[in-house]
Amino acid sequence: MTNPDDTLHYKKQHNLTINDIQHSLYYYFDYDERSFDINMPFQHFHSFYEIMVLISPQASHLVEGIPYSIRSGDLVLLRPSVLHRSEYPKGAPGKRLIMSFLYPPSLWDRPETYQKLFEPFYAPVPIYRFPSKQQQLINEKLNRIYHYSFHDEDPDLRSLMVHGMFVDFLYTLRKLAPYNTYTNEPLKDEASRKVYSIANYIHNHYSEELTLDALAKEFFISPYYLSHQFKDVTGYTLTQYIQMTRIKNVQYLLQNTKKKISELAEECGFTSFSQFNRIFQKYCGQSPSEFRKASNSTSPYSPI
Repeated sequence: MTNPDDTLHYKKQHNLTINDIQHSLYYYFDYDERSFDINMPFQHFHSFYEIMVLISPQASHLVEGIPYSIRSGDLVLLRPSVLHRSEYPKGAPGKRLIMSFLYPPSLWDRPETYQKLFEPFYAPVPIYRFPSKQQQLINEKLNRIYHYSFHDEDPDLRSLMVHGMFVDFLYTLRKLAPYNTYTNEPLKDEASRKVYSIANYIHNHYSEELTLDALAKEFFISPYYLSHQFKDVTGYTLTQYIQMTRIKNVQYLLQNTKKKISELAEECGFTSFSQFNRIFQKYCGQSPSEFRKASNSTSPYSPI
């Protein structure tokens, strides 16, 4: 019989914020629901670290074009700039906990120490599933933060306490990483496996020239088959997917670098600057310069 104290505690629409995204030390804990009807249309990114803990029985998560099946208790770790999207099945809304955080590069003048805490985020498959004993320890650390979030507290002390508890959680997660039992469930049909392999290839080669014929040749399939299967599986044409992946990466660079817009367009695979401006306007509803200006006063979160 499961001890209630061993489960991850949850209250719908509860959240905890420490500072804001413009501060160098930032935390946001979001306990809420998502459903199939509001699945994001395309993958998005953040300029901060994020952890998603699934509370409901099952869902899936796309990371750089690859679908991963997840179940209750699984932790999805996302480093900055990684394109991703949660997908929830039809039926009742799915409960989940999202934890976003951002640390200054020289926190306590020990950046190399903090970098060690982030090692689990850089695993080849940064999704963690633990045996019961280790999962209980993870839940214990997270429940401590959850219950503290309901206390009235001096803002400075609250910031310090949440940071301390979260570092303890990250340390525990790093220590338990060798116990990870997660293995992805392979897609059942060959067509989907092939399409998602191509999607992942696009995410890793978006700066290069990508054409229907070249991709078909790379993956030993006909251009006609690729064109139709890609749309059926992803909901996007191959051209749309390539363009949106490139635009997403331009957005990230616009928010996080001071390079010229023309340089960023070229870095992300656009060979024509006029075409880039037209496509950016199409997907973002504003020019690249307007997007960069707006990003200086808002959260570094992609709007499409």
